[in-house]
Amino acid sequence: MSAPVFLVEPDRLSGESVVLDGPEGRHAAAVRRLRAGERVDLTDGAGLLAECVVTAAGKATLTLDVLARHRHPRPEPRLVVVQALPKGDRGELAVETMTEVGVDEIVPWAASRCVTQWRPERRDKALGRWRSTAREAAKQARRPWFPEITELATTAHVAERIKAASSALILHETATSPLSAVRAPTTGEIILIVGPEGGISDDELDDFTAAGGRPTLLGPTVLRTSTAGVAAAAVLLAATGRW
Repeated sequence: MSAPVFLVEPDRLSGESVVLDGPEGRHAAAVRRLRAGERVDLTDGAGLLAECVVTAAGKATLTLDVLARHRHPRPEPRLVVVQALPKGDRGELAVETMTEVGVDEIVPWAASRCVTQWRPERRDKALGRWRSTAREAAKQARRPWFPEITELATTAHVAERIKAASSALILHETATSPLSAVRAPTTGEIILIVGPEGGISDDELDDFTAAGGRPTLLGPTVLRTSTAGVAAAAVLLAATGRW
């Protein structure tokens, strides 16, 4: 069984002993009930993973000795998914599964046909749920690099990201070029755009293609927006050799 993973600040991994406290410490001690002698891995979410062993357990803290440190390089190419806001809790489902497979950045996108809209008074709470979901999924998946969840993006902002990317692919049902046939770059940034349940509007598609985006077809079936991203990411991760 793999050792559980907990997130800590980078400067706390420099010494030979670490005190795990706060929410992570409470979860480790009170929920996971970890005790002296058990293995634990700590990460800063930015490439550093420390193999540790518990030396003492309190009610809400663990004291650990560091056995080894591993520095993992940032994955290349970087995979960014622009995810149109799904309905209900399907946004968290999309974030969870894309984090598990290895997506590096998720950009929530307020597409014109999104049923869900993050109104200003609720935006921070909704974004917080996405970030919390990504953090927990990254720990479960034992990722040394945690994904970035950006602020809510407009169509204009997405178009600017497309211009700067090494490759930008738009999942669209009218495309004739299959995603599986794309020759993905080995460096830089790949942007994958996933539209809402109602589809990407003609104006949005025009803006994205004008910026350099390429419409592609994921497959013969229609997927929900919350599952299309993880399916497409798996194809690209295999094509780039990251899988």
